[in-house]
Amino acid sequence: MSYSQRTNHEIDYKIYGEELQFVEIELDPDETAIAESGAMMMMEDGIQMQTIFGDGSKQQTGGIFGKLMSAGKRVLTGESLFMTAFTNSAHGKKKVSFAAPFTGKIIPLDLLELGGMIIAQKDAFLCAAKGVSVGIHFQRRLGTGIFGGEGFIMQKVEGDGLAFMHAGGYVLEKDLIPGEVLKVDTGCVVAYTPTIDFDIEFVRGIKNFMFGGEGLFFARLRGPGKVWIQSLPISRLAGRLVEYGTWHRKEEGSVLGGLGNLFDGRE
Repeated sequence: MSYSQRTNHEIDYKIYGEELQFVEIELDPDETAIAESGAMMMMEDGIQMQTIFGDGSKQQTGGIFGKLMSAGKRVLTGESLFMTAFTNSAHGKKKVSFAAPFTGKIIPLDLLELGGMIIAQKDAFLCAAKGVSVGIHFQRRLGTGIFGGEGFIMQKVEGDGLAFMHAGGYVLEKDLIPGEVLKVDTGCVVAYTPTIDFDIEFVRGIKNFMFGGEGLFFARLRGPGKVWIQSLPISRLAGRLVEYGTWHRKEEGSVLGGLGNLFDGRE
């Protein structure tokens, strides 16, 4: 999928913050940005907000049935049934801001420069220019779907405008040359271009997968193409928080609490 010129709305943006980021999008009159429900942080007077089925892209066809099918696909990828469109109905430029739901980075992606499509982990999408389509991508390989960390269903983001993903921790963008292979923890893959061959590889050595703490499989990415890797998957963070919250700790502010933490290995 390639484009000689943009058909999606052209938007300007600025990303603020380091670990807890938000993106500010500047809209010209009649320009629209779409976002996940609940992602809006603030907006200036003159911007109208409208809840829509699906993503509001031109790829939605077939009347109400087509819209319901598009929205249903979004549910399968972990997103909500509805999205919100923010349109500048004023005469001058207006700004609307969207915040990431957890600590990490917001990734701006120019789909025109990326060949018109990227494949991303479920619930990675934050916001985009109107016209960008957020659909569904099925993993074709059985093993990849079962053990690849993201299941059979991932997000497919198509168009020629700007789209914004969010991921946990630090995000590394890496270009793989033809034939180059990168092995990654299955939960650390945020997104990749369709030219990337995504497969899984079994961890060799019984001691490695029993005591190595890295699981049974790696994600195996073969170039050419671009990949985006996150240092802190939200599942890993959630697991540590649950483990911390359910541990029977002593009162941390007391002397006994400090001694208890030493004995239970938490200090």
